[in-house]
Amino acid sequence: MRQLFVFLALAFVACAPSAPPQPERTQLEIRQMQTREYDRPKGGTTRVMKAVINSLQDDGFIIQNADKDLGFITAEKESDIEDRWESFFARLGAAEGQPARFRKNNLIECSVSVSEFGKNIRVRSVFKHKVLDNLGGTLSVSNIDEPSFYQEFFSKVDKGIFIDRQGL
Repeated sequence: MRQLFVFLALAFVACAPSAPPQPERTQLEIRQMQTREYDRPKGGTTRVMKAVINSLQDDGFIIQNADKDLGFITAEKESDIEDRWESFFARLGAAEGQPARFRKNNLIECSVSVSEFGKNIRVRSVFKHKVLDNLGGTLSVSNIDEPSFYQEFFSKVDKGIFIDRQGL
């Protein structure tokens, strides 16, 4: 009887509907999510670039490069994600003479282009997420393609542009 119950429970779980897979976004959808247009302020792309830089810095990003002539900004944000148990077991299980490998750092890389577009300024941002191990090797790389992430980022840029226009 007990075996029948276990079998039925497993069959029920196996037959349960799974969440439908999310359809992949088209390149156009991704680009639209990553892009925002602003009315051209006095000072043009330079003022918008400053608002983007300030927003990134407020979020803990370190600006790696900013080229006013190209309208291009790169930045990154790093955080320690080492789990003491994961590192303990990695060290415990490492072969003799071989270094243990475990997740150590989260790295979010950002590149932003700011360009004139007709009477507007167009900002396109691309964010990538990397997980690095304790030896500096890359464990995984993925694009951040959550609409809410970009909405939050552009909301901060919007506020930065507003504050700049108000002279605050």
